[in-house]
Amino acid sequence: MSVFTPREIVSELDKYIIGQNNAKRAVAIALRNRWRRQQVSEDLRDEIAPKNIIMIGPTGIGKTEIARRLAKLAQSPFLKVEASKFTEVGYVGRDVESMIRDLTELAVSMVKNEEKERVAKKAEEIAEERILDLLLPGDKGDQEDDQEKQEEDGAGDIIKSDQTKTREKLRKLLRKGKLDEREVDLEVSQRNLPVIEVFSAYGMEEMDINLKDVFSNLFPTQTKKRKIKIPEALKIICQEEAQRLIDMENVTKLAIMRVEQSGIIFIDEIDKVAGRESSHGPDVSREGVQRDILPIVEGTTVTTKYGMVKTDHILFLSAGAFHVSKPSDLIPELQGRFPIRVELDSLGKEEFIRILTEPKNALMKQYTALMKTEDLDITFEDEAVAEIAEIASLVNDRTENIGARRLHTIMEKLLDEISFDAPDLDKKDIVINADYVKRKLLDFIEDEDLSRYIL
Repeated sequence: MSVFTPREIVSELDKYIIGQNNAKRAVAIALRNRWRRQQVSEDLRDEIAPKNIIMIGPTGIGKTEIARRLAKLAQSPFLKVEASKFTEVGYVGRDVESMIRDLTELAVSMVKNEEKERVAKKAEEIAEERILDLLLPGDKGDQEDDQEKQEEDGAGDIIKSDQTKTREKLRKLLRKGKLDEREVDLEVSQRNLPVIEVFSAYGMEEMDINLKDVFSNLFPTQTKKRKIKIPEALKIICQEEAQRLIDMENVTKLAIMRVEQSGIIFIDEIDKVAGRESSHGPDVSREGVQRDILPIVEGTTVTTKYGMVKTDHILFLSAGAFHVSKPSDLIPELQGRFPIRVELDSLGKEEFIRILTEPKNALMKQYTALMKTEDLDITFEDEAVAEIAEIASLVNDRTENIGARRLHTIMEKLLDEISFDAPDLDKKDIVINADYVKRKLLDFIEDEDLSRYIL
């Protein structure tokens, strides 16, 4: 786990997210507490539960981005799920335990990639030797078979020396890329597994995966000789060798440990299951979904195809707009499992100006880089940026407040003409000023019905 102080975590989040200091502080403390827990004596360590967080605020203000960037900082397995996708036990749909199975799958993939990087050098060396064996088919086998005959007439050392020289010459050519156009015959494995479609019900999401595993053991791997160019052959052999060098048992063990100790699950739209029971007809029991989520958040053991995973120390971040319902509409037990509540601020003109220009992934930087690929240099004047922010804020107030996402819509509409004509434009330096912004967007702003549809 990366060791950042809370101040450093907030500073890193500031590079991508504008404002929302209270939320940043809360998640920074939660992340630091994980490191603190690891330093505590073992008998007390298991007793310290993570302090889960509910982030409250309208869409498009940075809730998901905070969770995603936090997971990246911590180098933790991270999964985003939507509470509204889950159904109560007894209904057809996703069961809540699937979030732990998905998180474990992500962790296994993460650790496997790390292991691949660790053994990459060794795999490349083995792949190079195998390619040289294919280029000099008699080099190894025949040399060993004929060794006795060669030794009898004393020519063995001379032949061996010649073969070594040839091999080293080929190695140099291979590394310089001089053999890239040459083809070799390579045995490529292929599996012909039967196609099986599984219509999954409760608790059966993994049946199709498990069936694949079963059939892969029943049906032997078939190989087929193919003529492949050397660079592609090197890549294929590298992957095969890396796979062989990785200890999957150790990968699984590490992945489960990482999920249990540093996994982060972000439950979005939790307000959608917070409403009270519907008085007319079945509502796929919102309260039932909360009751099913509760044991996962409290701490339970979930069966995955990699083994048993404990959820006691997974950090749960949740978010919702809470327009219709409020956090107190959640069942009391679940409320108790989310002790930290943070209200995020709505975004206005000043925040939009900063979002457009300040972050590492600022929208202005993105569009400038995209147009640069067409040899177009786009410059946004300060007045133009202020005008875009003003329009975004105005449209959010008049219609639905979708936060910073409104900027994407407005920027696309603003640069629509330039984006379309970019390859054919003779003028390669374009300056976007306030007049241009008004001219392109004024009609939509003045006509409220039109702005509802277009912006």
